Amino acid sequence: MKVKDLPLDDRPREKLILRGAQNLSEAELLAILLRTGSKDESVIQVAQKLLIEFGNLAVLATKSVQEITRIKGIGKDKAAALVAAFELVRRIEFKSKWYSNKKISSPGDIAELYIPLLRDELQEKFYVVCLSSSNRIIKHELLFVGTLNASLVHPREIFKTALANDSANIILMHNHPSGQPEPSSEDISITRKIIEAGKILEIQIFDHIIVAGNSYTSFVEKRLI
Repeated sequence: MKVKDLPLDDRPREKLILRGAQNLSEAELLAILLRTGSKDESVIQVAQKLLIEFGNLAVLATKSVQEITRIKGIGKDKAAALVAAFELVRRIEFKSKWYSNKKISSPGDIAELYIPLLRDELQEKFYVVCLSSSNRIIKHELLFVGTLNASLVHPREIFKTALANDSANIILMHNHPSGQPEPSSEDISITRKIIEAGKILEIQIFDHIIVAGNSYTSFVEKRLI
């Protein structure tokens, strides 16, 4: 059965408008993003097949355009719509947590905030997170974008941001696209130089966190600083 053959208030898009998104199944919500089905299946059947193929919506949300298009009936346009929607959700989740002015009390707190932002990055990115004297996030700033094993950040860039935001403490944050969360010798060396520079300016390094996929390494927990 095609969606247009359903009663008007049972069609996913119309159902959402009339009853609200909370009244739709996961397959119906996906069907709205996919828009059309295939020659052999309705859009709702295609959506249900996606959920079955990947096991659940959470797994589907981690897949790339290339992985999703392996499913019969899903072209690049449909896959791109899904990936874009899931990425928007991740960013909304991240920003809603970050703007909550949450107090940071442990490495796990900061990792929870930044894993959704960094876990799928293909380039190495280095952030400085500025904290108030009560360890609440004031601002974060992206300082460097590089390639695998090719990131270099200078202390002057970090402390320029910290001083501009009147930060008492800062957290260093970067990702390893390789999926390996352990710090390199370069990571450790640069971090120690930054700590020494911070002592002169009386700005404390709260921690250095490396995100790799859904894992992280804390320099404080590893007793590297």
